[in-house]
Order: sequence, then structure tokens, then C-alpha cells
Amino acid sequence: MISDPLVALLLLRSPALLTSREPLFSLKGEDKLGATMSVLANHAVETRQCAFCGKRIPARLNQCPFCREMVPQVQLWRSSGNAGRHQIRRGLLYMLLAGVIYYFAAGYAKPLQLPVAVQPVVSNYLAPLLFLGGLGLTLYGLVLRAKG
Repeated sequence: MISDPLVALLLLRSPALLTSREPLFSLKGEDKLGATMSVLANHAVETRQCAFCGKRIPARLNQCPFCREMVPQVQLWRSSGNAGRHQIRRGLLYMLLAGVIYYFAAGYAKPLQLPVAVQPVVSNYLAPLLFLGGLGLTLYGLVLRAKG
């Protein structure tokens, strides 16, 4: 009989090692025992600890097989509740940028003249369009925030 419990465990987990005519250990190349142990080491990575009894369980299980408690799933990403705030903030920033562009492009800053000539299309169409885009983004953020 086999005296080493680790070798016995490995032979039970891999019956192909029992029928193989090659030795388990070899000085020439990779041994079969090391390859089997690497499979066991990868299996240890795929486990997690039960929050109730503390025993290691497979990561794919939702219920602990030892204490029968439901193991909570940990969510590693943020909830989408902050998405509305980000959209509101971005929309208000666009509206502020549109106001600053319109202020300087339309000529309201008389003591601070721009060194370049600004086309009237900027103050007539582009700045109001940017403002309306920011307003739409702000309203979209408010809708997202009301939903979630």
C-alpha cells in the first residue's frame, strides 16, 4: 500500500497515473506528479471563503455545501447611480463653456478684446448649440438620477 498520503490523494484524483508504465519521477524531464500538483494549485485559486463557516468553497457556488447558507455575491463595480450625477455635471460644464464662448465671441468683453477675429457663426450658431447640448445632457442626467 502507499504510505505517503499526498501521493495517494494524487493517484486517486488521477487514475491515469496508476496505469502508466512510466515512473512518477524522472531526472530527465518534467515529472507527472508536478503537473498534477499544478492542477491542484490552480483549483485552490478558484475557491473563496464562506462568510458564515469560514471553509473554502468553489467560487461558482452560491450556497455553502457545509453550512447551507447562501453566500452573498460581491459586486466589484460601482452601481449606475452615479451615472446621473456625472451627466448632470458634464452638461452644466458644457453650458458654462458655451456662455464663456458666447461672451467673448459676441463682443460683450469690450475691455478684453480677443487677438483674433471670431466668425459670427460661432456666436450665432455654435455657442447656442453647445448650450442646448449641455442642457440636454443635464436633463438626461436628471432622468437617470430619478430612475435609479
